[in-house]
Amino acid sequence: MNWKKQLKVEFIIKMVMYQHRFFILHLFFPQDTENKILPFQYVLCAATSPAVKLHDETLTYLNQGQSYEIRMLDNRKIGELPEITGKMVKSIIRVVFHDRRLQYTEHQQLEGWRWNRPGDRILDLDIPMSVGIIDPRANPTQLNTVEFLWDPSKRTSVFIQVHCISTEFTMRKHGGEKGVPFRIQIDTFKENENGEYTEHLHSASCQVKVFKPKGADRKQKTDREKMEKRAPQEKEKYQPSYETTILTEVITVVALLQCSPWPEATYVNNSPSPGFNSTHNSFPVAEGYNLLPAATPQDAQQWLHRNRFSPFCRLFTNFSGADLLKLTREDVIQICGPADGIRLFNALKGRVVRPRLTIYVCQESQQSREQQTKHENGDAAPNTFFVYHAIYLEELTAGELTEKIAQLFNISPRQINQIFKQGPTGIHVLVSDELIQNFQDEVCFVLDTMKDDTNDGYHIILK
Repeated sequence: MNWKKQLKVEFIIKMVMYQHRFFILHLFFPQDTENKILPFQYVLCAATSPAVKLHDETLTYLNQGQSYEIRMLDNRKIGELPEITGKMVKSIIRVVFHDRRLQYTEHQQLEGWRWNRPGDRILDLDIPMSVGIIDPRANPTQLNTVEFLWDPSKRTSVFIQVHCISTEFTMRKHGGEKGVPFRIQIDTFKENENGEYTEHLHSASCQVKVFKPKGADRKQKTDREKMEKRAPQEKEKYQPSYETTILTEVITVVALLQCSPWPEATYVNNSPSPGFNSTHNSFPVAEGYNLLPAATPQDAQQWLHRNRFSPFCRLFTNFSGADLLKLTREDVIQICGPADGIRLFNALKGRVVRPRLTIYVCQESQQSREQQTKHENGDAAPNTFFVYHAIYLEELTAGELTEKIAQLFNISPRQINQIFKQGPTGIHVLVSDELIQNFQDEVCFVLDTMKDDTNDGYHIILK
């Protein structure tokens, strides 16, 4: 074979690998990775765009409201996952946003669409055309989600209809703007010991854009004509158009990172998250609010609920305390988004928010005065030390400092009349909010108390 033919064959093989990489894994990966081949494959019967560069993800154009077939294929090897042989699995299909910016505001975006299109759904099943699906459901509160049961050993094809179009979610609507891409995402679950479909098996998704009726056909034709006008060397930088779209399989944690979080109101058998108890009973494997590695998945669910992470409980259904604690900061942010991700990571690591100002105080007594004088003169014993207490301030006000000092002395804040700071030449400067705001962080003071002759209160002097 000459070098030109060899290059052409290698190019074709790479293209087949890109579009059908799930089939190729067991051929090109080492033997010890064969077990990582995932059990299912989903094929969307719609052509991919020819205007996509070689190393980019495929893009498929769909018409609004048109029925498209998704073939649900059993890709298990002999003897793999015997526990689902002869049993049903549940698949949940969703239309979600591809752009991270829109994923973070998915709830608000979908609520806005619901307001503008009352009574309509984003995603529907075409049940008469579908084959092999059982108990199809479309929750009226989840406009972008459908679910059904199916038997992997039997032929199964589900027909879906997407009713939203990509330009409905663009920021500016002046005409001619590019529509946002969506993802068609399929998550498949098997039954647990309680008969609930909560054990995650497999996830896959593909990128699509949705146009008004016939718009996808026009866009596909336009892309094809543009590619035909390109020079041969330019065409080699682009993928050919495939007749079908292979949903990209993702494995375990990678699946979690690519999928936006499941909404809190999703409905697998309408059951609550496993292990969650609405009553605040004792939490056996947590010290305070910290999650411990010994926490079971049920305990981890309780911890997530108590710390206001309920929307992600379904996502972390089978995670133990050790599993959650092993997640890196980047993992958590990609799974939960930046705001909730940072909050969850800090909660998992038991991080306390650093106070705005920390001061250290030591209560002065006659004995401490004598020791301090000796210390300053260099006459103190080598083992002499003074105990200081830390006071943490957030509001940086005189009232807050008064309350913290009262707690330290175990007295009522009303018994402290004024707080002074000893200034140059021994003058007493009244402590105000502005003065506290100009304290250096981690400054040290000796507290001296002075009885107020007019009442039962005290004056505090910071030296």
